[in-house]
Amino acid sequence: MPLPKAELHLHIEGTLEPELAFELAARNGVELPYADTGELREAYRFEDLQSFLNLYYGLMAVLRTERDFEDLANAYLARAAAQGVRHAEIFFDPQAHLARGVAMGTVVDGLWRALGSSEANHGVSTRLILCFLRDESAESAFETLHAAKPYLDRITGVGLDSAEVGHPPVKFREVFEAAAALGLRRVAHAGEEGPPEYVTEALDVLGVERVDHGLRCMEDPALVERLVRDRVPLTLCPLSNVRLRTVAALADHPLPAMLDAGLMCTVNSDDPAYFGGYAGDNFTAVRATLGLSEDRLRELARNSFLASFLEDDEERRARCLAEVEAYEFPGHSAG
Repeated sequence: MPLPKAELHLHIEGTLEPELAFELAARNGVELPYADTGELREAYRFEDLQSFLNLYYGLMAVLRTERDFEDLANAYLARAAAQGVRHAEIFFDPQAHLARGVAMGTVVDGLWRALGSSEANHGVSTRLILCFLRDESAESAFETLHAAKPYLDRITGVGLDSAEVGHPPVKFREVFEAAAALGLRRVAHAGEEGPPEYVTEALDVLGVERVDHGLRCMEDPALVERLVRDRVPLTLCPLSNVRLRTVAALADHPLPAMLDAGLMCTVNSDDPAYFGGYAGDNFTAVRATLGLSEDRLRELARNSFLASFLEDDEERRARCLAEVEAYEFPGHSAG
């Protein structure tokens, strides 16, 4: 039985496994430029963030109907549950779908057909976070927020993702202010490929409550001190960092140093179909490669629930935290 955990950095479009991509392509009459799933998997070798994004957005063409989004979410939730995920805060990229003529309602209603019954079907509670694409305009982000207004009963927060370099958080100041006024929680990708200044800007300008990635904060000791003092959670994605070459090898990952510095780190999968592993796979990999102790793994799991947006269900958070404390690692007694 895997260590109980929450997943806080997960792009639902990034859970599209090659087999499902071909199944949806056949269902919707979409021709993929790959002979078979093996050839598509071969394409999952990336030089950097942009080379990944090119394939990621291209493959979205197979997602057309509510049923497609429901199948995508259910496939993720089943895998996540099997790897110990008890709670998932799921990103989605509506602009990438709206640009293809897929309506906001199709996306949200389709995802919700899976998420709304996830506790009953998978034992996983969920939250939905609408992400703005930072390489699109601020005006487009505003239009997206407006299109989402009829669905805010199912959307917990907003985020900021896609190509980071050259798109500083300040570009989205006004739309994040508008989201805050609507009562939405705020997170943003910062400090993955972008500089540590982007992390500071996300905190000061966007008012984010969590930083997605945040790896490069380690280049700025004053920023690290601030993040530790204010207990700002960082949603790290180790296997993703290696696949996108932001870290040369998993053995070089700064996670141990970040934990030693007192940062509130969590471990997540990002785009698991593309990056070689779901949440539990990331835990297994960092344990094996970085030699993390059971206490450190328990700390990461504890952090994931403490950093989650479960303020409306503190009873569930408490139950999950109790599960983490009671967990016995295979071959070892608890403690």
